[in-house]
Amino acid sequence: MPTVHSAETRNLTVNQGVEIDRVAIVAPNLDILGGQGVQAFSLAEALAKDGIQVDFVAVNPRFPKGLRWVRRIPLLRTLLNQIFYTASLLRLRDADVVHIFSASYWSFMLAPLPALIAAKLFSKPSVLNYHSGEADDHLRNWGYRVHPWLRLADRIVVPSVYLQQTFRRYGYHADVVCNVIDLDAFTYRQRVSIKPRLLSNRNLESHYGVDKILKAFAILKRSYPQATLTVAGYGSQEKSLRQWVAAEGISDIQFVGRIEPELMPALYNRSDIFINASSIDNQPISILEAFASGLTVISTPIGDIPNMMGEGERGLLLENGDPSSIADAVRTLLECPSQGQELARRARADVERYTWAQVRDCWINAYHSAAAAHRPDNAINRKAKFDETTTHS
Repeated sequence: MPTVHSAETRNLTVNQGVEIDRVAIVAPNLDILGGQGVQAFSLAEALAKDGIQVDFVAVNPRFPKGLRWVRRIPLLRTLLNQIFYTASLLRLRDADVVHIFSASYWSFMLAPLPALIAAKLFSKPSVLNYHSGEADDHLRNWGYRVHPWLRLADRIVVPSVYLQQTFRRYGYHADVVCNVIDLDAFTYRQRVSIKPRLLSNRNLESHYGVDKILKAFAILKRSYPQATLTVAGYGSQEKSLRQWVAAEGISDIQFVGRIEPELMPALYNRSDIFINASSIDNQPISILEAFASGLTVISTPIGDIPNMMGEGERGLLLENGDPSSIADAVRTLLECPSQGQELARRARADVERYTWAQVRDCWINAYHSAAAAHRPDNAINRKAKFDETTTHS
């Protein structure tokens, strides 16, 4: 995404005299279809509509036409990507604040880390927006490869209390700003009856448990031969999952692959039940989208999902994410549709707290707070406070 301008430009000023009218967002572009890219794109659009100039710096820049073949060679692809990405960080010089999206492990080192260093070199306030549900393992086991670099951020922001508590255990203060969803992009449809039209919309990686959903569907088919399952997403397990379905001879499973964000509302609209079986997670955008569309959600209780689902008030939480439990949960909704309808109604009412109108001021405050903390006197005090916290934790 290039620089985003709005029809009119305004600046944001707080009592400290800090003005913010240009934000650099460092994140994956939508060539990598996932929660961070979707969130970054949504945030950039919302800020631009509010009159803030946004420079989008992609951590996965598109290669020149003559070099696109390099993407087929993993090691060379990573090397060339880092060269182009690092060069693009020069654009941070023009920003009033740098908003850096972050995952964990090697992704942290390849994408957020160079941006944190660049922001420090250019003397720009930085907000590290950490999203990974693997934060606890990352912070516990990666030592010098993560902790010294986290301290470069002027503010750490996470989308959930779950991650906030994780960071607190390691001596960090993190502010919570929920993920954002554009409700106008989704059509809420109240299901008069709930039919066995199931949807999975997570990438096809082992920790998302799509294999369990397929096995649950096979069980369900015995009782509901008219049931259908749509599997959206792509990933390293796609071939093995397709092979398993073919070997088992299970009908009415449709793999639709990568679906662009603008096409997802139609997919939700023709489904009635959304299933998530992840074993590692935080605050899935796909669950928010299902809420916005009126689907009843069934999910494992991982990361922030219990909070999102109101501990069972806005969806069915699985005590055990095995295929039999998933199939039983679907049967519950089909046999008692009024329960599913009420869960979906509550979920749609609650999803309002994830709209831009609700989170806008939180982001603006985070930017101002980062700018204020970036002042040399505050940076010294912040480091002393961190050292004291970690000494006693």
